[in-house]
Amino acid sequence: MLNAAVLENFVTEGRNAASADIDSCSALEIVTIINNEDKKVPAAVEKALPEIAALVDEAASAFRRGGRLVYLGAGTSGRLGVLDASECPPTYGVDPGMVVGLIAGGEKALTHSVESVEDDAELGVSQLKEINFNARDVLVGITASGQALYVLGALKYAAGLGAVTAAISCNKNAKVFECARHRLCAEAGPEVVAGSTRMKAGTAQKLILNMISTGAMIRIGKVYKNLMVDMTPVNQKLVLRSIRIIGEAAGCPLAEAEKAFIASGKKTKTAIVMLLTGTDRERAEALLRESGGRIGGIQGII
Repeated sequence: MLNAAVLENFVTEGRNAASADIDSCSALEIVTIINNEDKKVPAAVEKALPEIAALVDEAASAFRRGGRLVYLGAGTSGRLGVLDASECPPTYGVDPGMVVGLIAGGEKALTHSVESVEDDAELGVSQLKEINFNARDVLVGITASGQALYVLGALKYAAGLGAVTAAISCNKNAKVFECARHRLCAEAGPEVVAGSTRMKAGTAQKLILNMISTGAMIRIGKVYKNLMVDMTPVNQKLVLRSIRIIGEAAGCPLAEAEKAFIASGKKTKTAIVMLLTGTDRERAEALLRESGGRIGGIQGII
């Protein structure tokens, strides 16, 4: 059990001088203060870029060997992890089990506060066991304060298996950093409302999660140039987006891009290779297999 005095060492629990009298401010003054504080977040994340990059490479390596990227957190931190994981299948056409989001309290905690569960060190371990977490996987523990027992327990278990571990926290004194190989610290200072870590801390965590999943997907060939070429076109908007991406990548009219899209079996990446190499679907798929799924790895394609 933490002693209340210990919280004084956590930046995320401190009082922010810039918002000391925010309760007497006008609405415009309130949102201006919040906006000014939010501007500090990218600078805090920037300091962690080398460590984030190292984790991106670890995640990409895990994917290549059949491993998974697993996010685990409680409250806002857990919800952000689940959000990032849920966006990967439609954006990059990956299996839903490739990037996994675990939250203390399960699905109920996504929409309802279940704060007490973050103090259960065994809960995170049991959730990892339920998904058969193993040494091939990567675990990213997310906790604003860096003290959540739920995350600590899971990180220690994962490290014991020999898996790659990482921790995201907004306190340099985070306990989780003691049991994580990669320590991603984004200390953006006290919140506008003291202790409301869904604000700056949450924003910092979201920015880092964006980098981890996006960076890893780029590294394994899910992006060509800066285009989403492995997206899953499951609705009309995404079908139109796919056709536009094919046209952009191949430098051809949309009518030609749509024709290739249909001929490819509605596979954006395959259609692009068909157009860039002048081949049919079967040959394009073979070329992609040979290149490990990277369009830029196919001979003759830049």
